[in-house]
Amino acid sequence: MPRASLLPRLPWGRPGVKVVAITGVLATTLWNLRCFLNSPQVSRDTSQHTEPLMVLVWEWPSKQVPNVSGDICHELYGITGCWVTMEHQLLHWADVVVFPHTRLQPGRDSLPKDRPPWQSWVWVSLESPSNTKALAGWNQTFNWVMTYRRDSDIFIPYGKLVPNRSATMNIPAKTNLVSWVISNYHRTQKRAEVYKNLSRYLHVNIYGKANKKPLCKDCLLPTISKSKFYLAFENSIHQDYITEKLWRNALMAGTVPVVLGPPRSNYEQFIPADSFIHVDDFSSLAELATFLKTMNSSRYQQFFTWQRWYSVKLYTDWRERICTICSTYPSLPHGRVYPDLKSWFNT
Repeated sequence: MPRASLLPRLPWGRPGVKVVAITGVLATTLWNLRCFLNSPQVSRDTSQHTEPLMVLVWEWPSKQVPNVSGDICHELYGITGCWVTMEHQLLHWADVVVFPHTRLQPGRDSLPKDRPPWQSWVWVSLESPSNTKALAGWNQTFNWVMTYRRDSDIFIPYGKLVPNRSATMNIPAKTNLVSWVISNYHRTQKRAEVYKNLSRYLHVNIYGKANKKPLCKDCLLPTISKSKFYLAFENSIHQDYITEKLWRNALMAGTVPVVLGPPRSNYEQFIPADSFIHVDDFSSLAELATFLKTMNSSRYQQFFTWQRWYSVKLYTDWRERICTICSTYPSLPHGRVYPDLKSWFNT
């Protein structure tokens, strides 16, 4: 099974009190070079097909179903030769059929009964294995997987950094130290344990449904931007599971992310080493709290060096993700199925 090539481990030190911090300029420059040599195949030119590729989305992944009539991939994203439809009666004309896991019903009764031999089926999920149930029943069903994991056939990250020649550093004014937006708080989660212990040493401004302080859509980023640091804590820890908590809530808001998720080396495959702080960089949460509270202005500004070359690209529209199938279609393996989907996803 083909897997995305792993990016090399860079010889950068961890920021913090354990080691001497490298300069932000050097860290980001080295990361720029690595990205140039190992750019992921997320955005690529669409190969010309002899006839338009038809992608049938069996059920739309989100609750709100947009209008997919017309040549939306070309009109919205410049991808030619790609037609997206939700019309089930076009099943036998579809080259690709997309099945979001959140819309799959238990058992196979909800799937099409007939399957043309040339047709490829795609399993789609943006949830982590911890939050994805009932996978065992889908063995020998799907040809391709489409997830946030870099080794997916079709890679759909929550966000990425894109080159921006006109970018400049922009650090919003700060009025408090740390903030966290949390909707689903469960004491058994790792992030709840880390927050509880960290809050013994510093104050955390908490927003979201879990604290009965929900933020409106337009209030989210302006509120978070006032904090020097943001707790970008994932609800579960898995390889490549790096969500909007990092991309939107921290980087787009103009604050420094304190991350809890996969290892630091995994984050460095997405963003420069000196653009974030990892909980695992410190031997204790007391040490982390001291580092945050005593950081001087010069050191703090180094975390924003990436802004000189990049801006954040956030993926929020499922139409863009679906159109990505056509971009990657020419290089996808044909004629194979995943024998054990659960084993692959839990690896």
